[in-house]
Amino acid sequence: MGATSRERYAVASCHVERLLDDDVWARFCTVQASAPGGFRIAALIRPPDPAYDEDETTWLARARIAATQGPLGHHTHWTAPDHARPTGGETAARVRAEGEHLRELRLGPTLFCGGGWYTDAEVAGACAELEYVDCTPRASRPSYLAPGERWASLDAPAHVELPSGSVLRAIPTTHTLGDVTRALRSRDLPPLLHVYFHDTDLLDRRRRVLLGFVLRLLARRATVTDLVELAARALPEAPRIRWDDVART
Repeated sequence: MGATSRERYAVASCHVERLLDDDVWARFCTVQASAPGGFRIAALIRPPDPAYDEDETTWLARARIAATQGPLGHHTHWTAPDHARPTGGETAARVRAEGEHLRELRLGPTLFCGGGWYTDAEVAGACAELEYVDCTPRASRPSYLAPGERWASLDAPAHVELPSGSVLRAIPTTHTLGDVTRALRSRDLPPLLHVYFHDTDLLDRRRRVLLGFVLRLLARRATVTDLVELAARALPEAPRIRWDDVART
């Protein structure tokens, strides 16, 4: 990562998809506030879906709390609250509309991650317009994607040159909880470890314990930071990469 390449950085994020579920929210809020291992966990939050009559007042109050406890990001589900990847419609238009609404609510997210790891050139362009740092690119292909489904591949921060001429700032998501658990058994770790989990994972006591254990152990072997600070450190000297070299099916 440019001048910082000799250092190993670790960050954590959560895909917060059930902010209106009292139990899920309580567990996520507690974990985020506790900052296990010193990690300021980024909350990548799915906005309320008006088609499903989700309570925006409660959602907004909780989103504001999450924003005080760590970086805030925008997480889009294109089809339904429980269906992340698109099944039709204008993908980029949804990102723009949600992003503009979040700004109207004065939340000001600076990060993005597409639901189900979906992205395309138009979605990437919408993220660039909204000045997001995009965490949708993955270091490895999500195992559950069917052949031909779109995703984006990166293993380090980059400026992605889009077909439209705009440039997307990107920091990849690199490790699930299982991935980082396995990685920590190795003597050598990669320069960037971006660990992610879902808010619903916290309903499982074993996964809550694993999360805390893994982040505390990781803090002994890497420089703990958060996604906003990492973007400020790594992106100024990050390479420029063509969209065609990032897009995958």
